[in-house]
Amino acid sequence: MSGCLFLAGASGAIGRRLAPLLVADGWRVIATTRSQDKISALRQMGVEPIVIDVFDADALLDAVARAQPSVIVHQLTDLPAGLDPGQIAAALPRNARIRDEGTRNLIAAAVRAGAGRFIAQSIAFAYADGPTPHGEEDRLNIDANGGASVSVRGVASLERQTLDAPLHAIVLRYGRLYGPGTGFDAASGAGPVHVDAAAQAARLAVTQGPPGIYNIAEDDGAVSSEKAKRLLGWSAAWRAKP
Repeated sequence: MSGCLFLAGASGAIGRRLAPLLVADGWRVIATTRSQDKISALRQMGVEPIVIDVFDADALLDAVARAQPSVIVHQLTDLPAGLDPGQIAAALPRNARIRDEGTRNLIAAAVRAGAGRFIAQSIAFAYADGPTPHGEEDRLNIDANGGASVSVRGVASLERQTLDAPLHAIVLRYGRLYGPGTGFDAASGAGPVHVDAAAQAARLAVTQGPPGIYNIAEDDGAVSSEKAKRLLGWSAAWRAKP
């Protein structure tokens, strides 16, 4: 594989596991972070780091135009480490804004730069109540109350914008992350997924699979990931080599 790939959110839990995989596949990876302090760690992965705020639309347009990527991978979030209960309530609106406004800016930059493929991170635990396991065609819980409503509205906006974009657009609905860098050593809750397997799903989506939504979670009866297995060749058992 060759060419340029723009990885937004390279210093996040999935981004840190994904970046080395993309470099190993031969991509020139332009990797974003919001923190100058993370530049050195990103360089050690073999990527070209850039400090940028996804809400600065003009700067983002310029950065993506200079990179001229064929693929953009959207792994941006704004959540506290380990989903700290003391910080999560304040973080939810910020995270929803990234999914709404941040996604809008990234898509605009992708279209302007002529990128062909756009992969976006979503979640597999925002489905409305109903028969399980949930398939990708099941409706999201857009009628949720409280903090959950903020999250689901953000998710719905991200997915709608991504799928409506004039790009080869793929939405990955990740299960509840666990593993290195997530704050959770073991699976917990319904529909978990190891962070390495989550990163591998994005790696596969960079070159494989038709446009659409894919659940990315372990088979515990909560959600079905059969589509990702069939069309991406994905496995929940995949782990990065030590």
